[in-house]
Amino acid sequence: MEIKDNILKQKIINTEKLYDYLVNITVFLGSVGFLTAGISSYLNKNIIPFIQTNEISFIPQGLTMTFYGTLGLLISSYQILILYSNTGEGYNEFNKEKGTLNILRNNFPYNKTPQIILTYSINDIEAIKIKKINNIFNVKQSILICLKNNVEIPILDVRKPLNLNELEKEASELASFLQIPIRT
Repeated sequence: MEIKDNILKQKIINTEKLYDYLVNITVFLGSVGFLTAGISSYLNKNIIPFIQTNEISFIPQGLTMTFYGTLGLLISSYQILILYSNTGEGYNEFNKEKGTLNILRNNFPYNKTPQIILTYSINDIEAIKIKKINNIFNVKQSILICLKNNVEIPILDVRKPLNLNELEKEASELASFLQIPIRT
């Protein structure tokens, strides 16, 4: 969070980018293996010498491996493209001088608009809300802005669970800058 001349700017970045790249590259390589095994079983020939696919019949094993290999290649390639293009990253800018809140996020690179920009009046903001959802395997933490017309806009989604004190500190800094209350 950066405050300068009545302007508060929060950068939104993917802190788990290296981990996401590693997972998607692993899926990509596994998919190449599945696709190669499926094609090898169809041709009844080992395309890669150290992978023995002689005993795999094309129907149903080879066909299934070809399907999942192709699907994995498509999904992992798409995910890597999203990571590379920084889709979803951006910033939140609270400008007291202009009285505006600008939410800017990078869009998918091949869209007509390279960025998504949402603008709201600071006067329409009623409160800051902290939202925490605990599931068995997933914890979702968010800081939301509550507008006067009962609209809640997420401005910060936390992938990695934060200590509740850290989340509250982030929300309280924002609330004190805007001079509005915090809801839970």
